[in-house]
Amino acid sequence: MLKLTISAVRLLKLELFVFHLLPHCIFRSTMSSFVYPKVRRDTGVVETLHGHTIADPYRWLEDPDSNETKTFVEAQNNLTGPFLRQCPIREKYKSRLTELWDYPKYGCPRKHGSHYFYSHNSGLQNQSVMYIQDSLDGEAREFLDPNKLSDDGTVALSGSSFSEDGSLFAYGLSESGSDWIKIKFKNVATGKDLEDVLHHVKFSCMSWTHDNKGIFYNKYPVSADGRETTSNVHQKLYYHYLGRPQEEDFLVAEFPEHPKWMAHAEITDCGKYAIITISEGCDPVNKLYYADLSLLGAEGIKTKLDYKIVVDNFDAEYEYITNEGSLFTFKTNLLAPHYKLINIDFTKPEVHVDLVPESKTDVLNWALCVSKTKLVLNFLQDVKAALFLHDLKTGERTRQFPLDIGTISGVSGDKKYDELFFSFVSFLTPGTIFHCDVTKPQETPKVFRQIQVKNFDDSLFETKQVFYPSKDGTKIPMFIVHRKGIPLDGSNPTFLYGYGGFSISITPSFSVSRAVFLQHFNGVYAVANLRGGGEYGETWHKGGMLLKKQNVFDDFQAAGEFLVRENYTSSSKLIINGASNGGLLVAACCNQRPDLFQCGIAQVGVMDLLRFHKFTIGHAWTTDFGDPEKKDYFENLLRISPLHNVPDVNGSQFPALLLLTADHDDRVVPLHSFKLISELQHKIASQPTQKNPIMIWIDTKAGHGRGKPTAKIIEELTDIASFMHGAVGLTWTD
Repeated sequence: MLKLTISAVRLLKLELFVFHLLPHCIFRSTMSSFVYPKVRRDTGVVETLHGHTIADPYRWLEDPDSNETKTFVEAQNNLTGPFLRQCPIREKYKSRLTELWDYPKYGCPRKHGSHYFYSHNSGLQNQSVMYIQDSLDGEAREFLDPNKLSDDGTVALSGSSFSEDGSLFAYGLSESGSDWIKIKFKNVATGKDLEDVLHHVKFSCMSWTHDNKGIFYNKYPVSADGRETTSNVHQKLYYHYLGRPQEEDFLVAEFPEHPKWMAHAEITDCGKYAIITISEGCDPVNKLYYADLSLLGAEGIKTKLDYKIVVDNFDAEYEYITNEGSLFTFKTNLLAPHYKLINIDFTKPEVHVDLVPESKTDVLNWALCVSKTKLVLNFLQDVKAALFLHDLKTGERTRQFPLDIGTISGVSGDKKYDELFFSFVSFLTPGTIFHCDVTKPQETPKVFRQIQVKNFDDSLFETKQVFYPSKDGTKIPMFIVHRKGIPLDGSNPTFLYGYGGFSISITPSFSVSRAVFLQHFNGVYAVANLRGGGEYGETWHKGGMLLKKQNVFDDFQAAGEFLVRENYTSSSKLIINGASNGGLLVAACCNQRPDLFQCGIAQVGVMDLLRFHKFTIGHAWTTDFGDPEKKDYFENLLRISPLHNVPDVNGSQFPALLLLTADHDDRVVPLHSFKLISELQHKIASQPTQKNPIMIWIDTKAGHGRGKPTAKIIEELTDIASFMHGAVGLTWTD
C-alpha cells in the first residue's frame, strides 16, 4: 500500500501477514503435468528510452477491459484455482483460521457532541459496524452498518467526519475496494441519511465548517468503475453546502498549472481558519496556506478562497496540531529528521519557534491536543511505542504513560474534552483499550476494554528484537516472534515480512494468521524494519529511496541471511511476503537472490518501474522511486525493476512465487502483476527443470486492500496457505 498524500497520517497498511505453510510433497507430485497458459508476446513493442532499447511484449495487458486481457485473467485463474483447491489440509486450515478469527473486535470510543461512537465487529462480520451511545455505560445502538449495503460485504466505509457539534455525519463509501468513493451524509439524531451524495471523489479531505453548513472535499474531473488506469491529475478542492446538488458546489482552490498537486483543507479547532496543505507526491513535504473564514461574512463560501501563504516550498512537512488565536502548532521535519513541534504566529509566519524540540534518538510519530492545554505525543523508540503528555504552552513533558513492547493502534481525544482513549496492540495480543482523564496526573489509565482471542495462549510465545548488519554495515532492527524454547537448529519454518518505503513504519501488530502459524506449525515470524520506512525518521527514509532504493532490498536479503546464519531457519524453509511497495520488495529479492528464499508471496506489487508513473496515482510515487522520465533515475530503476530483471536461473530453482492482485485495484493497477507473471512464466516457469510453481491469483470485486470484507480476507489467506503447501515441510500440531 503506497502512501498517497502527506496530509494522511499514514497510508493504510493492510495486515495480510500470512503464515500458513504445509507439507513438502505436493510440488514434486503435480509439476510433471503442470501446463502454463500461453501468453501472447508482441515483439513489435520496442522503445528507445535514454539510450536503452526496451521491449514491452505484454503492453497489451495494460488494457483491463480488452477481451484478450479478460481471457488472460480467466486462463491464469483457471490454472491457479484448481491448484490451490487441491491442498489436502485446505479446509482444516480454513476452519481453524475462521475459528480463531471469530472474536469480538472494538475500536476506540470517540466523543462527538453529546454522544460516543465506536466500531465493533462481532467476529466474522464482513465489515465493522458503527455504534452510538449516550454515555460510556449507556446502551449501544447501531448507527451505521456497512454490511447492509451489499450482499457480499464489498461496500466499505472509507473515511468519515462529524460536524463540530456532532449533529451531522459525513461518510465515504468504497465499492469493491476501489479508491473512488461517494460521500453521503447522515443526521445523527434521527439516524437518517440526507439526500446529498457526492461523486468523483478520491484521496479527499472531508472537513466541516463550524457552522454545520457543509464540507470541504476533493474530486477529480471524472471517475470510472475502479478498473480504469488513466492518470489521476487535476484534483480540485470544493465546498459543498448541504441541501444543494453537487453541480452547485463551489470550486475553492485549483492549480491547473500543477496537475499533480493535491490540496486538502482542514478546519482549525477554533473554526476560524481553513488550513490548506498542498502535496505533489508521497514525500513528507508540503506547502502551507491558510484562509481566514471569518472574513467571508454572511455570504459564506461562494468563490475561490483568498488564502495566505505561510510556506511556499516543498522543503518540509507541516501537520496542523492546534492553535490559540494566531499562534499555530505544527508537527514538522524542518531541519529535524526525527520530527518536532513548532509554533508559528501567522502574523509573523517567517518566524518558527521550537515548542517540543527534536529528540536525538526517538521519532515523533503523532501529536494530539486534549483538554485545552495538553498535548499527547506518541514517539517511536527503536520501533516501539512511547506515550507522553506535554504542556501546550511550554512544551514541557509532564507525564509518561506505561506501555509494553507494542504499538498505539488507535487514539481518541479532542481539545474540547478531558478524556483520552488509546488502544495498544503487540505481536501476541489483539488489543487493550485504555481510558484516561488527563486532568488527573496521578491517575493510571484504566482498562476500558480488553480484546481477547479464544484458544490462543500468548504466554507460550515470546517476542525479541535484534539488530543485524546490512550489506553496507548499517544496523537494521528486526522483531522475531516464536514459541518459547524453540530449538535453533535451522529446522524452523520462518516467515519474513518487509515493506521499506514511503516513510511508513512497520510497528508491532496482531495477526490471526500469524497466531495459527505460531500455534500449529511451530513457526518463526520476523519483520525487518528496512530503510525507506519511517522507523528512524527522515534519515532512515532517505536511506532507502530514489537512487538508494537498492538498500531496501539489501536490508531484506541481509535479514534472511541473519535468520539462516543464526539457525532460526534454513533457505529451504524461508518464506518472504510483502504488499504494494512490499510486493515490489519480494519480487525484486526473488530476482536478485533466488538461492536465499524458498517461497515468495507478492501482493499487489509495483512491478514495472519504467511505466508505473503513467497510471492512476503512480505519478505520486516518483518521490520515492524516482522519475523514469529522468535519465539518472531511469538507469537506477532499470537495474531494479522486477519486470526487467527476471534472471536466467540456468537450471537451478527459482523460488515458488505467488502474485496476488485484484481487478479493482486502482492504486497499483493489476497490469503490473499481469506483465510480470507473463515474463516469469515465459522465461522460467516453462523450463522443464523448474519444479516450483510461479502463479498469479486475480481477485474480483477487490482493490488494493482497504475495506476488504472478512470473508475475502479469510479466503485469500487460505489460498496463500494452499499455495505454500509444497514450499516448506511443516507438521500440523493441535
